[in-house]
Amino acid sequence: MADELQQHRADIDAIDDEMLRLVNRRAEHAKAIGTLKNGAVFRPEREAQVLRRIKENNPGPLSGETVARLFREIMSACLALEKPLSVAFLGPQGTFTQAAAIKHFGHAAHTLPCASIDEAFRAVEAGNVDYGVVPVENSTGGAVGTTLDLLLTTPLKVCGEVDLRVHQFLLRKTGATGKVEKVYSHAQSLAQCHEWLNQNLPDAERVAVVSNAEAARLAAEDGMAAAIAGEMAAECYGLEKLAQNIEDKPNNTTRFLVIGTHDAAPSGKDKTSLILAVKNTPGAVYELLAPLAQHGVSMSKLESRPSRTGLWEYVFFVDVDGHREDAKLAQALSELADKAAFLKILGSYPIAVL
Repeated sequence: MADELQQHRADIDAIDDEMLRLVNRRAEHAKAIGTLKNGAVFRPEREAQVLRRIKENNPGPLSGETVARLFREIMSACLALEKPLSVAFLGPQGTFTQAAAIKHFGHAAHTLPCASIDEAFRAVEAGNVDYGVVPVENSTGGAVGTTLDLLLTTPLKVCGEVDLRVHQFLLRKTGATGKVEKVYSHAQSLAQCHEWLNQNLPDAERVAVVSNAEAARLAAEDGMAAAIAGEMAAECYGLEKLAQNIEDKPNNTTRFLVIGTHDAAPSGKDKTSLILAVKNTPGAVYELLAPLAQHGVSMSKLESRPSRTGLWEYVFFVDVDGHREDAKLAQALSELADKAAFLKILGSYPIAVL
């Protein structure tokens, strides 16, 4: 048995050496491409195509998700050889938004915490960072109104999306004892854990704060308080996990958008986001969306929101399958432009791979 074990270890060492050689060889090619492009350039469509191919060609036993994450980190490190990407996110450190940014760009990217979603938009608009990652909707709590309002007016484009499975933890200062009198969390997370709190902490005051990480920071300073936040926040602020997976819905997922100064070229599996407004007349919405059906374009989201501009009562946030350069969608968008009182194409981007 000892000889067999030693042989397996020797084989692993040899494989590791070969992997190291190949990873560095890949990095050399990535660096050469960056030089040809006058510096490393992040191309969302190319990244998505690579990750899809890796998942499709994966023979196992590692899962497709696992190998895609490994290659995401390899690509992130290769891209950072010239200059690491800078990415703004809703901070402070330890938020789900930071976790989404790392999931999309890898650990080699430099993540910059922002005090608000507005600040993240401004950081990208001012050119202080390359990209931003902002929450847009949760499967339990619904749409993030601030993000939708900012998308209406920003010159930025949506160039990617991230779906993050959200596990909520009840966190408390290590060593704290006694009754939990107060629970800090973001309003979305308080909504996601509403029933659990009713059953387990019915008398605790619920205090909404700007982010889950801020909730964790406050809980770290108050022995009578707890926070609802993610595992990353627990590690950042040295908190004890009193309970885990306390979200009411088992498939609780938050969707994030990647914002930048450009959208993406076609990747083969894309989504396009747009904002529409119609005049307040009977049947106007049905008539407006007719070109999508006529050209066989599938719509995956339709969300209405007060326009806040004084020009229209409501605007509609729409996600459709396909890239704006696809022939069918391009024709449908052309007809939409003629019918709509207002049309803004937020961007075309690869459907989330990870």
